[in-house]
Amino acid sequence: MAHDAPGAVVEAFREHWARLLALLAGHFRSLDIAEDSLAEAFELAVEHWARDGIPDRPEAWLFTTAKRRGLDRVRRDATLARKLPLLVIDAAAETDPVDGARPDGFDPDDAAISAIPDERLRLLFTCCHPALALEARTALTLRLVGGLTTPEIARAFLVSEPTMAARLTRAKKKIAAASIPYRVPTEAELPDRLGGVLTVLYLTFTEGHSASSGDALVRRGLCDEAIRLTRVVVELLPDEPDPMALLALLLLHHSRRDARADDTGELVLLPDQDRERWHQTEIAEGVALLEKAAGFGGRATSYLLQAAIAAEHASARRAVDTDWRAITMLYERLERMTDSPVVRLNRAVAVAEADGPATALALLADLDERLANYHLLPATRADFLRRMGRLVAAREEYSRALRLAGNSPERAYLARRIAELEPTGTMRKPRMPDGLT
Repeated sequence: MAHDAPGAVVEAFREHWARLLALLAGHFRSLDIAEDSLAEAFELAVEHWARDGIPDRPEAWLFTTAKRRGLDRVRRDATLARKLPLLVIDAAAETDPVDGARPDGFDPDDAAISAIPDERLRLLFTCCHPALALEARTALTLRLVGGLTTPEIARAFLVSEPTMAARLTRAKKKIAAASIPYRVPTEAELPDRLGGVLTVLYLTFTEGHSASSGDALVRRGLCDEAIRLTRVVVELLPDEPDPMALLALLLLHHSRRDARADDTGELVLLPDQDRERWHQTEIAEGVALLEKAAGFGGRATSYLLQAAIAAEHASARRAVDTDWRAITMLYERLERMTDSPVVRLNRAVAVAEADGPATALALLADLDERLANYHLLPATRADFLRRMGRLVAAREEYSRALRLAGNSPERAYLARRIAELEPTGTMRKPRMPDGLT
């Protein structure tokens, strides 16, 4: 019905933006033409669908409209089009952007076509190419594959809109200038290149899960988008265990989102969270994905081990039921694999619960240089010292953590802990940090 048109456009955007953009980019060999023409098509859909009704195949309508808009642009200014940076397309998939003919005969104008080919993997691997800076990969993935607007991405990473627009423009120009191929990596290339894609999604989620600055502890939009894009990778690469393991990890962590802050926005650490507020459906899906990923029979990867740790936390009905011995063993394996100082820090948290704070404190001894600006290192050390009764030293470490912390809820938490250790204050039961490995 016509009055459902705005909602249908929103739904079509969410479901089809990346697929259509990927196909248009391959068609025109230009990210700029593809992006601009598709955006125009969605704008026209709002008006046309309200007037004429929602088409039976919204994605075909959008593609046809976008393709015509793009061709109009090419024909209207052919000289400019020849000067535009073009994507490097595999010869087998190359399209003439003027006559619009594809070697495989595909044409969404043909009513007999049952589905638009899914070329999102091309787009995703192009956005996450290692020749691009990591911040550019992340921004470009959110814009082109995720469909977020430039202002939305700028707000997510706390930079100005012009700064983010310039970052996106530079990234698209770099793709053309560096002749980054618009294709899915070969089977031999896939393991290394897939790792880069998953890193972008992981870091996007991490920034959303524990915001590095600002007034909010969690940026749910970034978390939701990272999960949605990881689902795309799982859907398109169903025989790869690492995307499944990463999706499991993200779902298990995100399942706790409603319990991580109280009604005033103050931080609630893991032992104190109301586990009734954890999302059990997401926990069940995460565990199922973890089991499926583990069932491939290959070696345990970093994402698989992290997901296993998250599953141990999620399966404990009460904080006291947490199997800290199992978590410690998983962290030991993960540290041997990654040599990550953040993994060592999280391992120390588990050891403190299993063997006491003195043993855990020794694990932090050589991390100061490697984690010089990471506020969770002094915050964790402060908790260990307080549990050992070394209150003056604990207060100094909390103060150091406060100087390094970026977002307001964490800063407020650390300030409260410092106040509790004042000579006239009342010391509360110590609590463990709630970090994301």
